[in-house]
Amino acid sequence: MSDARNRDSATLEAPPVWRLMLAAKDMLHLVERFGGPVVDLVIRLWIGPVFLFSGLLKVADWQTALLLASNEYPVSWLAPEVAAVVGATIEVIGGAALILGLGTRVAALAMLALTLVVQFEYQALNEHVYWVLLLGWFVVRGAGALSLDRLLAPGLARSAVPFAGALAAALAATARVGAPLYLLALRLGLAGMLFLAARNVAESLTGQPGLLRLDFTALPLFAGAGGPLGFVPAAVIPALLALGLATRAGGALLVLWSLGALLLGEYTELARGDLGYWALFGLLFAFRSHGALAVDALLLHEAAAQAPELDAKARMRLPHIVVVGAGFGGVTLAKALRHTPCRVTLVDRRNYHLFQPLLYQVATATLAPSDIATPIRSLFRDQPNVQVLMARVGDVDVGARAVIADDQRITYDYLVLATGARHAYFGKDAWEADAPGIKKVSDATEVRRRLLTAFEAAETASDEAARRAWLTFCIVGGGPTGVELAGAIAELARKGLEGEFRSIDPAAARVVLIEAGPRVLASFAEDMSAAAQRQLAALGVEVKTASRVEQVDATGVTVGGEHIPARTVLWAAGVMASPAAKWLKAEADRAGRVKVGPHLNVIGREGVFAIGDTAAADAWEGKPVPGLAPAAKQGAVHVAKVLRARLSGRPEPAPFTYVHQGSLATIGRAAAVADFGRIKLTGPLAWWLWGAVHVLFLAEMRARASVVMQWGWSYLTYRQSTRLITGASE
Repeated sequence: MSDARNRDSATLEAPPVWRLMLAAKDMLHLVERFGGPVVDLVIRLWIGPVFLFSGLLKVADWQTALLLASNEYPVSWLAPEVAAVVGATIEVIGGAALILGLGTRVAALAMLALTLVVQFEYQALNEHVYWVLLLGWFVVRGAGALSLDRLLAPGLARSAVPFAGALAAALAATARVGAPLYLLALRLGLAGMLFLAARNVAESLTGQPGLLRLDFTALPLFAGAGGPLGFVPAAVIPALLALGLATRAGGALLVLWSLGALLLGEYTELARGDLGYWALFGLLFAFRSHGALAVDALLLHEAAAQAPELDAKARMRLPHIVVVGAGFGGVTLAKALRHTPCRVTLVDRRNYHLFQPLLYQVATATLAPSDIATPIRSLFRDQPNVQVLMARVGDVDVGARAVIADDQRITYDYLVLATGARHAYFGKDAWEADAPGIKKVSDATEVRRRLLTAFEAAETASDEAARRAWLTFCIVGGGPTGVELAGAIAELARKGLEGEFRSIDPAAARVVLIEAGPRVLASFAEDMSAAAQRQLAALGVEVKTASRVEQVDATGVTVGGEHIPARTVLWAAGVMASPAAKWLKAEADRAGRVKVGPHLNVIGREGVFAIGDTAAADAWEGKPVPGLAPAAKQGAVHVAKVLRARLSGRPEPAPFTYVHQGSLATIGRAAAVADFGRIKLTGPLAWWLWGAVHVLFLAEMRARASVVMQWGWSYLTYRQSTRLITGASE
């Protein structure tokens, strides 16, 4: 690409301060998305029980409730009986509804009105003011995501209930228009209250009574001229909230200050209550939006204007980066270009990003496909400079700088190939029909079908030889996938299916792991390989090393002249890169990987890069980079740095160097190996570490929670919940 183009694109790049703000906005969006609903629930659970218990007490002793309504706190414009009934009804029904988040707006409005009546007709308390402010938030905004309202609203809005759709639209408009105004009023009001409270600190030091009856003199940090803790509410927090400047930071400071004051000070019950409510308001501002009427909103608007990649029209004039493949490398690269002045097109033949290291657990009925697969579009919902296309790439026109995908040509300024790898049968492709590998969701579900069908067929077999063949499972390849697959099948047979068959004993199944090399897990240190083999043996897996497969067919496997009758043979022996090298007509290694330069750039192909299993890079202390997820992600991060440098006209980074972060493999329950070079672990500790790492690498929180639950269930019960036979046999 020409220097002129680089200079033009460099002018589009926003100054670092704006990009820092946009990066902070992304992080704060996640904070609000996951923390905001929790804060809403906390506030509801703080206020709702107060009303509910008050109402229940009145209902339980109605005569006393009537007596109090007549004499203690009469309402001048209501009969005592009516006032008691209305008050108790609002407290009981409204309190319960607020706790559940059911009809939240109506319940909050009724409770707000009741609170105002109590405040003006009976006794004015600071606590009533706080209730009004917090209830007003729910009247305007509605309940958060952790509520029955949010669960029922989508279906109700589209139901046949009269005016349901119009009501839903009106409530949405109320939140859209009213929330910024309410947040502004809330910020200003709370800032004023905090300012008065902070001024009382100085007054209390002189012996004068405080306006809010808060005695801060017992707090050691207020010694002298108010102390550092006094300075925060006196100057920083009110100013931040009033302006709406760094509002979340102001809310966080308010929470810390309130909790610190509660822990260190000696207060009356009234003062403690005030501080508790201030902490709630602090949480609200820390985890919820600052609102459109705030300096923060103006600054973010300016930051977006300074970053043209966030503007649809400007994006079309930006350099176009096409990424082929939505695996670990492709997804990481696209995310790393979030605030880069470019537009990114991510192309994949499937609509999901797959966590391949756990595919074998789908194959062995431990996890469901949805646990390890995430829709690609959901990963980039909030990244406007990324477009996702579901298409199959068949070729690349290097001269015209275009990717041919299905029936369209996608032109590019830069191309990154992250197309992964497929099974390699070393010239024996005919074996694939009888020995499938696991690289796709469909592969995993097919393997699961074959595994479970084998046990069912053995149950109905009348011939003992046929039964033994059905109960023999051969795995070809002693790498991490083969070892993990063999261990999982052994556990399924010996524990997961225990007591479920009558004619066979699943524990009698024979699991054979075949490795052509001298040891399993050849990429690990020798002592780790030996530990893995011992743990496999403890599970009942028969390991055959230095054994080359000579033949695979429907009847079994021939190894070293010995035929092993097995109706289920699985392939985990090797992989071959995608046809990316053929598309580019570029030099490739024996596995079909594209040979790349020091920046993972394809040699002789201007503007083209390859990462992950697609690339052959000798960037691991002079050795080839392994085909691991961390390697693909590291390569993606490096290529993103190179692209940012080229687009901005800055010098390119140092050549890519792969940093090996260790190797992990699990064998079975509480059995695993972890090799970090100097640090080596085996057994339960390695197994826990393996699980934690794999959960954290999953793409989204939903998948992490689901996998943890499934693993917990399987670990405690030895039961797999996804043992469904689907597919070709149906």
